[in-house]
Amino acid sequence: MSVICTSFPPIIRVGPHSLMKPMYSSYRRTLNHRWNSVINTSQARSFVALAASPRSSSHATNRKSRSVHTDLRLHPAYPGHIPLTPFENGVLAVGSALMSLIDTRRADMVAACGETTAGPTLVKLRDTMLESPEGRRILKEMPRINSQTLDWEKLRSLPENTFGRAYVRWLDACKVTPDSREPVHYIDDPELAYVMQRYRETHDLYHALFGLRVSALPELALKAFEFTNLGFPMTALSLGASIRLKSPQRARLWGEFIPWAARCGSHARCLLTVYWEERWGQDLDEMKKEFGVWDPPAGITIPRPSRIGLP
Repeated sequence: MSVICTSFPPIIRVGPHSLMKPMYSSYRRTLNHRWNSVINTSQARSFVALAASPRSSSHATNRKSRSVHTDLRLHPAYPGHIPLTPFENGVLAVGSALMSLIDTRRADMVAACGETTAGPTLVKLRDTMLESPEGRRILKEMPRINSQTLDWEKLRSLPENTFGRAYVRWLDACKVTPDSREPVHYIDDPELAYVMQRYRETHDLYHALFGLRVSALPELALKAFEFTNLGFPMTALSLGASIRLKSPQRARLWGEFIPWAARCGSHARCLLTVYWEERWGQDLDEMKKEFGVWDPPAGITIPRPSRIGLP
């Protein structure tokens, strides 16, 4: 286990003293470097294989054990799939969760944490989708949302208060592209892997539905909504990043936005059952009413055109 232990820093005491900042930055750079290596497929396997190998076994036994273990995992279930043993999954879950909290910009770590902690949540979501006519068609057709599948000219030509027009307006305002989502790697079942990919590709649509900005406070508010609506453990774990907010923002998050997210997310229809691509032309206010959602408290949204005098 010494291999694992040397990959993590000692306990970091976060405080107001300026002397702690250089040490924190040093730890973050060290963890970034080491987990960049661990997340690599071949290095990840050698990392966990070395950590799990019994020291007292003979070289021949270890060699045979590693050979059998490797043979069982030679065939990925889909392009980009990286099969993991339960031990490897646990190591990656802990490491990626730690890295996600230390550096929230690490999208690869956030994605790895989401996949390795999803567990039975994906099965429950898949079953919920199967109970919905729209959800069943999504699982059958497996649509993707990216710059190649979207008709930008059509979306920009839609009337102002439609969902499609609101989506492209949100992309423009926040300077975001639909191609920024990480592909799924660590979920073994191809159908469940698609459920996770669908969640990632529709996450920005939730932003557009509520008009939420992409800064820390609205992002955490949306994560709380997703936890109550979808149930991913990663979305709850991400709320630990609230310690990085300024005190007034943190107070608003827990005093205003978390209660909104809890009520709205639990009251709303499961948003993974929505075939968004068929609803570009739907009126935004009617859509919210149908889904059972309402706008969050003021201060974290992009003003709608009707409120700023645009046609």
